[in-house]
Amino acid sequence: MTLPLKDLPLAELAGVEKQAFRDAMAHLGSAVNIITTNGPAGRAGFTASAVCSVTDTPPTLLVCLNRSASVYPIFEQNQVLCVNTLSDLHESLSNLFGGKTPMEARFSAAQWLTMATGSPALQGALTSFDCRVSQVTQVGTHDVLFCEVIDILRSDDSHGLVYFDRRYHPLMRQKTSA
Repeated sequence: MTLPLKDLPLAELAGVEKQAFRDAMAHLGSAVNIITTNGPAGRAGFTASAVCSVTDTPPTLLVCLNRSASVYPIFEQNQVLCVNTLSDLHESLSNLFGGKTPMEARFSAAQWLTMATGSPALQGALTSFDCRVSQVTQVGTHDVLFCEVIDILRSDDSHGLVYFDRRYHPLMRQKTSA
């Protein structure tokens, strides 16, 4: 007799290997974001594609952050952040914030505005969502940060940037007919 999946212990269900999962996730295109913070613990930022909308009442995003990341303690203490959705002109900036570049060099490579929470907003980002962290859930190696949106800055002057198949791709904005 075979047990239904819901009755099997998790250890028996975990049949997906880490590399197979990563390879499959490479087929899931996503917007590229730089997540920034500033507060008592200092200023920090990292590149993330694991960002999505949760609800519009109240406006909430989720951001996934690896607990082993060097920026983790800063975000954990500050409890505020800005999700800066990148345009097609920000590929090199994404690489800076995604690597081991010192924090000052990351921030000096672009122009920043300060939003209500004190978090840096990227000048020229498609959208900057200024947020306070309202809830944190641990899943595996990451924290899932639920972030209530306090303010938004938008720019409709650029095209988008997506990450798909382990490469950046511009996402061209369609011209609207008048």
